[in-house]
Amino acid sequence: MASALPDLPMQQAVIVRLVRILAASMTDYFDPVFRKTGLTENSFHVLCLLVAADVGQASPSELSELVGTSRANMTRILEQLVQDGLVSRTVVALDARRHVIEITPRGRKAAAATVPRISAPLMQAFSALSPARIAALGGALQSVIVALDEDR
Repeated sequence: MASALPDLPMQQAVIVRLVRILAASMTDYFDPVFRKTGLTENSFHVLCLLVAADVGQASPSELSELVGTSRANMTRILEQLVQDGLVSRTVVALDARRHVIEITPRGRKAAAATVPRISAPLMQAFSALSPARIAALGGALQSVIVALDEDR
């Protein structure tokens, strides 16, 4: 491919392909684990973000950005979490167009109960990497994400 497309930054193109393959592989790997918990990976991520938030709440747009999914998909995720009683949605008093999502006690319990079920698969997924390589990978991916955000 390098000789056929000499102007293509090959190393970067290969990394993009690897990241996409990794993302699909991780979805396939973790979906069965999350299915057993009654959550999806994204809904668990939402619960984790809300548990970690100082006030246990966030806006749908904040959650969408932090989870890395579209607002339309976040709306579906939140509808399911509301239906399951894991979060509540309230209208902001000063702006009826805005909503606040707040984790419920049931949502906190669901997040806490999921952690032991996903810890071993998470550790297994990264078992080929030393702690230093995991940290380096995390830092490198964050740098690329920041660079992409700055280019928008």
